[in-house]
Amino acid sequence: MGKYAEDVKLLLNAVGGKENIQAVSHCMTRMRFVLVDPKKADEKAIEEIRSVKGTFTQAGQFQVIIGNDVGVFYNEFTAFSGIEGVSKDAVKAAAKTNQKPLQKIMGALGEIFAPLIPALICGGLILGFRNVIGEINFFAGGTKSLADVSQFWAGMYSFLWLIGEAVFHMLPVGICWSITKKMGTTQILGIILGLTLVSPQLLNGFDVATTAAADIPVWDFGFAQVQMIGYQGQVIAAMMAGFILVFLEKFFKKHCPEVISMIVVPVCSLLPAVILAHTIVGPIGWRIGDAIATVVRGGLLSRYGWLFAGVFGLLYAPVVMTGLHHMTNAIDSQLLSVDPKTTILWPMIALSNIAQGSSVLAMSLLQKKNERAQQVNVPACISCYLGVTEPALFGVNLKFGFPLICGMIGSAIAAMISVGFGVQALSIGVGGLPGILSIVPRYYGYFLLAMLVAIVIPFVLTFLVGLKKLSREERGLTAPSGSSEGGADAVSGTEISADGEKTDAAEAAETADAGAADTDAEEAGPGEMKAFLSGRAIPLEEVPDDVFSQHVMGDGLAIEPTDNVVKAPADGTVSAVMEESRHACGLAFGNGMEILIHVGIDTVDMNGDGFELFVKEGDRVRAGDPLIRFDFDKIRAAGHPATTVFVVTEEGKAENLSYRTGMDCEAGRTVIVTFE
Repeated sequence: MGKYAEDVKLLLNAVGGKENIQAVSHCMTRMRFVLVDPKKADEKAIEEIRSVKGTFTQAGQFQVIIGNDVGVFYNEFTAFSGIEGVSKDAVKAAAKTNQKPLQKIMGALGEIFAPLIPALICGGLILGFRNVIGEINFFAGGTKSLADVSQFWAGMYSFLWLIGEAVFHMLPVGICWSITKKMGTTQILGIILGLTLVSPQLLNGFDVATTAAADIPVWDFGFAQVQMIGYQGQVIAAMMAGFILVFLEKFFKKHCPEVISMIVVPVCSLLPAVILAHTIVGPIGWRIGDAIATVVRGGLLSRYGWLFAGVFGLLYAPVVMTGLHHMTNAIDSQLLSVDPKTTILWPMIALSNIAQGSSVLAMSLLQKKNERAQQVNVPACISCYLGVTEPALFGVNLKFGFPLICGMIGSAIAAMISVGFGVQALSIGVGGLPGILSIVPRYYGYFLLAMLVAIVIPFVLTFLVGLKKLSREERGLTAPSGSSEGGADAVSGTEISADGEKTDAAEAAETADAGAADTDAEEAGPGEMKAFLSGRAIPLEEVPDDVFSQHVMGDGLAIEPTDNVVKAPADGTVSAVMEESRHACGLAFGNGMEILIHVGIDTVDMNGDGFELFVKEGDRVRAGDPLIRFDFDKIRAAGHPATTVFVVTEEGKAENLSYRTGMDCEAGRTVIVTFE
């Protein structure tokens, strides 16, 4: 009889039986299923299984969170069910078969634009700042801007355009690169293709509308002429050209002998792609992009634009949860490429961010005495107000339902105000409250009004509904069943009395924490653990993974590393390792305490490339012994954060755990965890 025999039976039945499982694998903490019919999975029944810590669905995979013992659980599950486990790559491939064509298209679009988002945000902020210093007339009775009255700021106004132009005018370069990266072809060829679309030899795409046809330069081949037009800021044309290049490279790689492929494939792929881009694909893509931009802008500026805006504002947050919102990046970018080179769509997106954040703000006020809830509410609210809504949507608003709906209502009303007054943005990428920096200055007043609505209405609605909907336990007004009124704060480790006041012991712990960053740690005592990496210690809530940030696996912290060798934080025994992916390690200690150290986010997908494991299961380790070495560059190249997570999955006999964050750590020296 296996350790998890009963739980394995329950899980197999709850996911719909053997016949409903298309593929199954596991990572360091989770079982990963691809189900024939996901609707047959009984999530409520699964989450009631003793060894299950939670479930969620991502990218077509139904994931069941088990914890450090997932390897044992997985082996028992596959043995009992008679299902042969497969590799994680096979699971991902199978998961795509569960997606509908539209989901696959949106997924691909999202993967293309995701690497570009940091540049779009950076460019948007810089252009927003440029608007403030050069487009708003603060001086001389409202007739001159800061750039007009100061040579320094005039120079800065001119200089900042260098970055804005690089981000938004040269966008086709990033798009072609991202497509080749996503499709697994030669990325430098994608970059070169993109550069040929924005070459300074060509007439700038933004100047085409104001240039007479006779003045447009051409390549004259005798039998035909091709207009020398650039595709600055064009999205559709760049995407079509990028996919043409990918198709050609894959075709020639498949049919070209290996001995000459290094010479033949690049030339035979790039040259036709560039020719097609400037003769057929580019012009077609330009017209498609212009048509989309014209329809969207025309609809929003029509007499029924307010209605379109209301629907968009209402539905944008649910669309984000499906991943379909990535299409708006392409539409927004296209709107910016045609006269008047502004977008009326982006302001509504920023307002939706604000509205959902305001719902979370109300939940934070309602649950101010629920410490566990606040660990999710506060960071989710902050990230939402800064334009990143997923933590708020999945961690708070969708969980309770009514905050999501209240945010949608506020977003719809704010969007109608924005479109009703014709608010337009000069750039995209800057969401939430900072989104005002991207707004055309003459619309600031109207956008501020819309922002006020997006803050007040969701907040008031969520607060009033929450007073009736939330139980006293959910609000933290009574202790959860099975626990005492007092206890330990899961993040800070401070003791809280029944009336919510900190005890003397808590204040002493805070004093000790405050001095921890300034004092070199001594040898670890029985109630201490030292840093497992050098770097910046951050709260678990800031980790970009819901399973960790929402404390599903347990409490802990994370480190943004500055070195690449993970070390044992104390003397113990290796309880679990991922021998294939080598990205995580579990340790057990004499007091029954168990921890998990997980290098990077979603790095299981790297299949061990860039990781070196120094230990195996059952090894005894001393504090400071190396456990894992990882390659920063490979993790970043794979598109993953290197944030390394430390989670206490089993407290054992340890009590009053305190996690020290907000400081720089030195591996093997700085104390990061204390306990009794």
